[in-house]
Amino acid sequence: MALTVPIALILSLAAPLDAAPYSVLVFSKTAGYRHASIPQGIAALKALGEKSGFAVDATEDAAAFRDDNLKRYAAVVFLSTTGDVLDDAQQRAFERYIRAGGGFVGIHSASDTEYDWSWYGRLVGAYFASHPEGTPTAAVRIVDPGHASTSALPAKWVRTDEWYNFKASPRGSGHGLATVDEKTYSGGTMGDDHPVAWFHEMDRGRAWYTAMGHTGESFAEPLFLRHLLGGVQYAARALD
Repeated sequence: MALTVPIALILSLAAPLDAAPYSVLVFSKTAGYRHASIPQGIAALKALGEKSGFAVDATEDAAAFRDDNLKRYAAVVFLSTTGDVLDDAQQRAFERYIRAGGGFVGIHSASDTEYDWSWYGRLVGAYFASHPEGTPTAAVRIVDPGHASTSALPAKWVRTDEWYNFKASPRGSGHGLATVDEKTYSGGTMGDDHPVAWFHEMDRGRAWYTAMGHTGESFAEPLFLRHLLGGVQYAARALD
C-alpha cells in the first residue's frame, strides 16, 4: 500500500519562510534499479513545499535539463536516480546551471548514478559501492548539528534504512553532517568514519546529499522529513 504524508505532520515540520517563493525540480529517472519509494518521496517533497514556500515539479523526462528550463529552479533534486540518465547535452546544461549558482540535492541512490560523468561524481560527493542485505536498524550520529538539515535531529538517531558503502569517502570534498555507526549493524565497510550525509559548494552552486531514503516509510518519518527539508532549503539558498 502506498504511504501518504499526513498534512498535520507536514504542518508540524515547517514554518513558512520569509523568503520569496521559489521552485524545485524533482528528477527521478532510473536506468538501473528502481526504488519503490520514489512516489512517496515525490509526495513528501511536494507536501513540504506547500507549507515551506516552494513549488515542486516532478519529472522523469531528461529533456527538462536544458538551459531555459533549469533556470526556473532554485534547486534540482535527484531522487533515487540510477544509472546513466542524462545525455551529453543535458549534462552540459546541468553543469552550466550549477556554475550559475543553482542547487543540487541528492537522495539515496543519486550516488548510484552517472558513474562515467566525473563532474557529477564531484557534485554528489561519493559513488555507491555496495550495501548490506536488507534494511537493518542502525544508529546515525550527527557530527554537525548546526546545519539546517541536522539541527532538529538527536545526537544519536536510530532508524531503519539501506546503509550504503561508498567507493571512497566524501571527506575530501564535502563537509560531513552525519555518520552511521557500523558497530550497530552488519555489513559496513568504511570503518569508524562512515558518512551518510554531507554538503559542499562547487562551481558557485550548492550541493547536499543524504544516503538515507531507501524505504517508503522514510518519507513519513518526521525526523527524516526535517532532514530533507533542511537540505532542500540549503541547496536552494532559502537559508544561509
